[in-house]
Amino acid sequence: MTHHTARLARSRWRTMILTVVAAGAAVLTALAPASHAYAAPSCTQINSQLDQMWNQLEPLIEQYNMVHTQLQRNKAKSAALQKRIAPLQLQVDVAMTRVSSISAYLYKAGPASTLNAILTSGSPTTLADQLSTLDQLAKSQAATIKGVSDAVAKYNQDKKPLDDLIAQQAKQDADLAAKKKQIESQQAAMQKVRTAACGIAPNGSSLYIGKCPAEYYGDPGTKAAQFACNQIGKPYVWAAEGPNSYDCSGLTKAAWRSVGVYLDHYTVAQKNETTRVSRSQLRPGDLVFFFSDVHHVGIYVGNGLMVHAPTSGDYVRMQYIDKLPINSFGRPG
Repeated sequence: MTHHTARLARSRWRTMILTVVAAGAAVLTALAPASHAYAAPSCTQINSQLDQMWNQLEPLIEQYNMVHTQLQRNKAKSAALQKRIAPLQLQVDVAMTRVSSISAYLYKAGPASTLNAILTSGSPTTLADQLSTLDQLAKSQAATIKGVSDAVAKYNQDKKPLDDLIAQQAKQDADLAAKKKQIESQQAAMQKVRTAACGIAPNGSSLYIGKCPAEYYGDPGTKAAQFACNQIGKPYVWAAEGPNSYDCSGLTKAAWRSVGVYLDHYTVAQKNETTRVSRSQLRPGDLVFFFSDVHHVGIYVGNGLMVHAPTSGDYVRMQYIDKLPINSFGRPG
């Protein structure tokens, strides 16, 4: 990622955040009690308007998840490279110490000590052999140093652009984390309006609307679906992936992680990490992706139902998949 691309990305974050906050303010103003004797907005009207706002906000949350996931992955790559560099550097240091010792010996065995060496060794030929051996050892160690030093240099060369990218992503991550409080405050205000008009259940429906999962086969998919069913009632929290709260892609990641399958904490990545299946092929554990930009995901549990973490102020719950605009279906593993 270039500095120009990073600036464009930060500009898009700011634009999206300002748009969401402005939209939220407009919705809350429109839904606030009026001083005139007009009828208060109904629960359906409030839910409709707040859902529109949420559909602007959730893509931002998933973009945050993407940046945060990439940052953590790149940090792990950098740490792995550093681990590979460390022993190579140690080899360089050890080899340098050996060469220094050999060089010191050769220096001491130079012309000034030739006579003493001849007397000690018994002949000039023996001395020549000894010095030749030491010289070859020195050359061998020097070659080793060069080879290892080249490897260290290559790893450092590979690591630098990665570290530069980490610095850029860390800045984006920190910027979004700082904006998170502002957005969460907006979400809390939204929920107060919703609760005042609709009561405790944000969407006016039960958390359970059928058997969850509909059938149990004991395969990884059904086990992942069962895990999701067991999370019903836990609150939606931005960027959470358990064990006490979840966002949409955090729930699907945790469900499949429970059976040993890794998914990124990002809806678009999860779509790319899964195999496309048709609606007729759906079975418990498959993922259902929604909206044209794939900013929401749920886990299928059978009978046309899914478990998902729907929105701020809501809870993990069951819902019919046809309640939202379906994008595609995916099977992990």
